Amino acid sequence: MAYAVIQTGGKQYRVAEGDTLSVEKLDIAPGSETQFSEVLLVSGEGGARVGTPFVAGASVTAEVVEQGKAPKVIAYKYKRRKGYHRTVGHRRQLTTLKIKSIAA
Repeated sequence: MAYAVIQTGGKQYRVAEGDTLSVEKLDIAPGSETQFSEVLLVSGEGGARVGTPFVAGASVTAEVVEQGKAPKVIAYKYKRRKGYHRTVGHRRQLTTLKIKSIAA
């Protein structure tokens, strides 16, 4: 089974054709396609090819399924005996992708 390791949003993801994954927000409309050229590794029938840092000529095509938000993460700050407490919430902006093809 062919797979690749791509880099986007400062993180690395192992993807195969047909996979669905959530990445940091990309400014692309839902329903359109995007191409990732920062491919770190490509594995297939001929073995694995590792880039230095990227594999030359390799790309991964993905379709944007939706733009959304992750579940809320709550940070609670507290200092004992001082009457100080603070609650802060945060939701990451995410883009859901469906991997269409891996071209080596």
